[in-house]
Amino acid sequence: MVSLPKATVADVTPRRLPRRGAEEADLSVFGMLMSVQLVSSLIVLLLVCALWLSFVEGRPGDPNVSHSLANYVEVFSSPFTWTVLGNTIGFSLITLVVALAFGLPAAWLAERTDFPGKTLLFTLMTIGMLIPGFAIAMGWLFLLHPRIGLINIWLKQAFGFADAPLNIATITGMGWVQGLSLAPVAFIMTAAVFRAMDPSFEEAAQMSGAGRLRTLRRITASLAWPGILAASLYIATMGFAAFDVPAIIGWGNRVYTFSTYLLLQLRPDDTAPRFGMAAALSSVVIGLAIAMSFWYAQMQKRARQYQVVTGKAYRPNLLRLGKWRWTAWGFVALYLFLSKVLPILLMIWASLLPFFQMPSARALASLSVDHYTNDLPWDLIFDGMKNTALLMLIVPTVTMAASFCFSWIVLRSQIKGRHWFDFIAFLPHAVPGIIFGVSTLLFALYIAGPRIPLFGSIFSLVIVLLIARISYGTRMTNSGLIQIHRELEESAIVSGASTSAVIRRILVPLMAPTLLYAWLWVALLTFRELTLVIVLTTRDNMTLPVVVWSLWLSGGLGTSSALTLILLVLMIPVIGLYWWVARKRGLTV
Repeated sequence: MVSLPKATVADVTPRRLPRRGAEEADLSVFGMLMSVQLVSSLIVLLLVCALWLSFVEGRPGDPNVSHSLANYVEVFSSPFTWTVLGNTIGFSLITLVVALAFGLPAAWLAERTDFPGKTLLFTLMTIGMLIPGFAIAMGWLFLLHPRIGLINIWLKQAFGFADAPLNIATITGMGWVQGLSLAPVAFIMTAAVFRAMDPSFEEAAQMSGAGRLRTLRRITASLAWPGILAASLYIATMGFAAFDVPAIIGWGNRVYTFSTYLLLQLRPDDTAPRFGMAAALSSVVIGLAIAMSFWYAQMQKRARQYQVVTGKAYRPNLLRLGKWRWTAWGFVALYLFLSKVLPILLMIWASLLPFFQMPSARALASLSVDHYTNDLPWDLIFDGMKNTALLMLIVPTVTMAASFCFSWIVLRSQIKGRHWFDFIAFLPHAVPGIIFGVSTLLFALYIAGPRIPLFGSIFSLVIVLLIARISYGTRMTNSGLIQIHRELEESAIVSGASTSAVIRRILVPLMAPTLLYAWLWVALLTFRELTLVIVLTTRDNMTLPVVVWSLWLSGGLGTSSALTLILLVLMIPVIGLYWWVARKRGLTV
């Protein structure tokens, strides 16, 4: 008797999930589709809102509102606009150069050499991304301010200079500080490029007589160019839209970049808010962002020529540093000292003094904790803590839920046009985040109005933070969902499970580490966020970073330093949990 082979689940499993009609009959799929459409519509609506309102003359509620090109004429005819544009471009370029100068060598050391302590380096660089830029800016202002900067005071006393020889309140100074803040971004984005590079090309160059420096310049840098370009465009975009460093250092000295100039239009000191001007500026930057994205896409089309990992021929090989390992650690330690340790030490010093002054016996005798116990506006701080904690719970949860819906619709459904949703989710990555803050403000004032109490509410902050983080969230959930083979879901469906059961009992448990890791990252970014929320902040929805900014703006150097240190201490438990999850997932290699 011949026995027939038993059929396996794979033999009877359909190779595709049910078509659109069956999917839409499932309430879970319908709910995910509605969520994706809602978030996508919100992103597009806010961009269109900024474009439309750039043609509007008049204020909210004005019956004589008209449409014209007057706002654009004013933007392009104002000499100060061009000054601000030049400042912003210069600031972005200096930021980029400084970030790459520290981030690229550190990434090369971590991935292409036998650098000791790689786990520690990755951990410090990753956590360094979470330290707010305004904290670093405050520390450097205490060091190089033309009037109170410790180095300038010492140079004037030692050499008799009439004026301060160094001034951090310049485009170069602000770019230096912002570059230090963004160097971890350059490190993270380029480390993966160096990790995947085939060393056989470098070995061939050295066997042909090329020295290490020439090989690094002609071979390594050339092969890593697409990754370096991606990091450069991302960092330049972040520099263009940065608010915290230019606000802390440049605002009081009337050195404006795009973001601070945009806030100046919304909150001028001597005139009514100029919403049309802000919308026109936002529309111009949206156009520039789309153009940069298109340019990057064209560069990506030529990325095939840089593919060097080819299978059996690929064998990772690390350069032995030998006696240079201490020099390498000295470089890393110098960066960490300049970007993290030194600013924090200066803030500690400022927070313990009645007024900022040079270290001396007199200054040591005046140290106290009065700024912490007596001077801080604790009522405002507790409100800021409450709002910040609320956002840290709501924003990551909503972001990861929406991101999962985007990924499932794009990667698992058969809905026509689903890839457009992925494109829309990536738009906030290209457009500076502060643009969405301005668009949300204009939408709340001009369109929602009194019928929908959006202005000044915590919900407005949830919207803008959700939109800003959806690009990151969908990249994480996309990668997590791609790693799960369809056969697991198909087997469950054949066994009678509904789509909601498959998601609840298979996909979510398998993706739990990815979702938790991304949730913690978004929560930490929400906790330290200043740029995105500053435009929408009122007394009712103020967050902790905005309280710091308000204290600094009012001249409270000691109190703002004290509150910044409190903020950093409050971040430690969440950072510790994030680090633990990252280690469990093997992300601190």
